[in-house]
Amino acid sequence: MHTFHIPVLGLGYSVDTPIKVAHLGISSVASIVDDEMIERMRKHHSIENEEDYIPILTNEADFRSRRITAYLNLMERIVEKNFQHLRRQPFTKSSEITRYFELLPETSSLKKRYLQMLQAERVEERICMEEELRNRLVKGAIDVNIMSKVDKLNKNVHGETLPDEFSDACAALRGFANSSLQSSLVLSAGMNPRLYNYLDRFSDFFPNEKGHFKKKIILKVSDFRSAFIQAKYLAKKAIWVSEFRIESGLNCGGHAFATDGYLLGPILDEFKSRRKEMQADLFSMYQKALSEKDIFLHAAPGQRITVQGGIGTAEEHQFLLDHYEVDAAGWGSPFLLVPEVTNVDDETLRNLVEAQQSDYYISNSSPLGVLFNNFKKSTAEKQRLDRIAKGRPGSPCKKKYLVSNTEFTREPICTASRQYQNLKIKQLQTLDLPVDEYERQVHAVTEKLCLCEGLSTATLIRNREIKPRENHAVAICPGPNLAWFSNVYSLSEMVKHIYGKTDLLTGVDRPNMFLNELNLYVQYYQKDLEALMLQFSEKKQKYLAKFREQLLSGIAYYNELFPQMTIQLKTIELALTSEGALHSYEAPVPVSIG
Repeated sequence: MHTFHIPVLGLGYSVDTPIKVAHLGISSVASIVDDEMIERMRKHHSIENEEDYIPILTNEADFRSRRITAYLNLMERIVEKNFQHLRRQPFTKSSEITRYFELLPETSSLKKRYLQMLQAERVEERICMEEELRNRLVKGAIDVNIMSKVDKLNKNVHGETLPDEFSDACAALRGFANSSLQSSLVLSAGMNPRLYNYLDRFSDFFPNEKGHFKKKIILKVSDFRSAFIQAKYLAKKAIWVSEFRIESGLNCGGHAFATDGYLLGPILDEFKSRRKEMQADLFSMYQKALSEKDIFLHAAPGQRITVQGGIGTAEEHQFLLDHYEVDAAGWGSPFLLVPEVTNVDDETLRNLVEAQQSDYYISNSSPLGVLFNNFKKSTAEKQRLDRIAKGRPGSPCKKKYLVSNTEFTREPICTASRQYQNLKIKQLQTLDLPVDEYERQVHAVTEKLCLCEGLSTATLIRNREIKPRENHAVAICPGPNLAWFSNVYSLSEMVKHIYGKTDLLTGVDRPNMFLNELNLYVQYYQKDLEALMLQFSEKKQKYLAKFREQLLSGIAYYNELFPQMTIQLKTIELALTSEGALHSYEAPVPVSIG
């Protein structure tokens, strides 16, 4: 129905987005990492929809998985109720069913049929067409996301380590697998063998006799090679990847997984040229693995290719669909400015609207040790700096989803915790480091930000589920593309912008998405080059040499792909090749793709 989807946004920002948009035919993704916040949202939506709420407590067996299942089942019931209500409505100007069709792109066959219905002159003909349209309505998908690497092992009430299937990621997977949803699981943040090996325990991930899946797998990937490796691993276990969701390494929201200098355009080109080859190779492995389970499939299931990260205009959206033949594109960060769709508290929303480009930056704030798109004006960032100024850096660690460090303790702790940061700073104080080096290392320690709570807090504030004594500091992780959007929008306005019916960026001086990503990669390269100058490593030097070669290759690709571009990329090329690489670089001027 639509050529866009709304990707996962933090832990809580899109946790109930399906309830808000699925009945309108729009697909979205909810995170199922934070079961504590999910349980509170289950209570909220149960009461709001006049359903009985029976809490699932933390002292109950398999509480994490059961909380997730209960919430997903609730979401499905609410969406189905809203959808059936929409189908029964008359085709009046302000009705939800009219809104459904008005949101569709002009290229949709259903939209074309709707417009024909509006022109029908005979009453009998119009009534017949209205009934046809009602029967052709389709709900948007209620998809879910698991970050594969967020997979802490857990213990029972007696302090004994539980089996692998009770790890955070596996329990979340089980919560989705046991739900009544017919949708997709988006796996992100790389490969996790423990999680991947657990998938074939659930029959819903296998095809029926017609080759249809009750539940599908989507891999979020940043390049072709890693996508193919992960998909092969799964195919050999009789798990089919139904979609590769390609995300820009740096021009995205949330955690940023930088490639080795591979740019989005060349990556998409490789997927386009090798798509059929990959599908055939995967199906050969998949078919063999299925036969061992007495499941026989004679034709390869469908396999979608979608892309997301930094898309900002209808022209960019359509170019991706037309030139790279992707099936859809993801629009994430701009929907943070759409209160109808996402959970952003009022203060954070004002800060986003008033933000400058410099307020969005790629940081080392994440305890995962992965680059993280941060926002300088977030209340969580302000709180972090206040705690440092008061001599109490770090956060209380309550949810413990990101505990991983055993440098000072027997049990893993989080690098954003007050406990770890105090221990680490005390260690640094004993090393007699030069002042500059000491300050640099202390900054690296105290830069870490609590994400377990911060990325869920806005949801609790927005839905009035936060308790008075709880931390009200909000962490948010928009992509750098949000810098060019500077208003609060309605869902209709944003969808019209995506499809080119209106332009929310009129008069805004914005670079093309490909050039903006290139700019981010050059800045990333420069920082690594500066680090190499401070602490030389032959391995790092070889890595940066390869990184530079890939960037230059990407520049050559863009110069060939877009000869009509008015800008020349020579300045960037010079920055990568000349002796003055750290000083001669200039950011690209805005361009548009015809």
